[in-house]
Amino acid sequence: MIEDFHGKTAVLTGAGSGFGLECARIGARLGMNLVLVDVQQDALDRASAEMQAAGARVLARRVDVSSQAEMEGLAADVQQTFGAPHFVFNNAGVGSGGLIWENSVRDWEWVLGVNVWGVIHGVRLFTPMMLAAARVDPSWRGHIVNTASMAGLLTPPNMGVYNVSKHAVVSLTETLYQDLRLVSDQVSASVLCPYFVPTGIHQSHRNRPADLADEKPTQSQLIGQAMTDKAVGSGKVTAAEVAQAVFDAVRADRFYIFSHPRALGNVRARMEGIVNQTNPADPFLERPEIGTALKAALRAR
Repeated sequence: MIEDFHGKTAVLTGAGSGFGLECARIGARLGMNLVLVDVQQDALDRASAEMQAAGARVLARRVDVSSQAEMEGLAADVQQTFGAPHFVFNNAGVGSGGLIWENSVRDWEWVLGVNVWGVIHGVRLFTPMMLAAARVDPSWRGHIVNTASMAGLLTPPNMGVYNVSKHAVVSLTETLYQDLRLVSDQVSASVLCPYFVPTGIHQSHRNRPADLADEKPTQSQLIGQAMTDKAVGSGKVTAAEVAQAVFDAVRADRFYIFSHPRALGNVRARMEGIVNQTNPADPFLERPEIGTALKAALRAR
């Protein structure tokens, strides 16, 4: 656990908006060195200017987290500028909906590239740096937080590509936690599983690769986008509140971080179905009107 953040270094991907930006703001208030990473240059520039104005030492890099070469370049820059980071927030993510067989290969490559490979690169590059620093200094502490989603613990329909990516992040992070426990008591990990929180991820299409820009969305994708916009827009929990929960979890060395603990009832129902070997439960059991509307919209195509 990290108890004192002052003077420590934080690497934050997806730092231009949402959870990444709010965590950067907290880090600046706590006196941290900030490595801000985003693929959207204008958002990155604004975040960098804000954190520098708040007095933080900032290294800002435009990086496509799905790129091995770009992430390796980032890691080298971090090592040279600040040394091993104490806090790594693998947070960059994109959303994509639609019936699972209607997503193109490029849809899969884009979402898995950012949501899964981005986390893989962050873990494989920064963990060795952190462990090396820990071996040199017995008082050194580090923590890695990977952003998954409640979609990493559930399987809501019409958003399969996203579900797959976030289930992978949960599995990866649970394994990372166990692996770290084998080799060190100084570096730990957490997984963030937010529900519907206004962050900008539901507008991920703004950063779609150029070769995807000309692909016309399917009807199921349009329906999924509209439902997600409505759900996110009505969210009561803010990104700033979730960011504070992230720092609280790092301080307490708490693994699971949830924005909406009440949604865990759905997770329990899913797990009980697995243990009891029953067919998957109705995901709209508590909100049947949503399921009815979605089924009607998809069957009316």
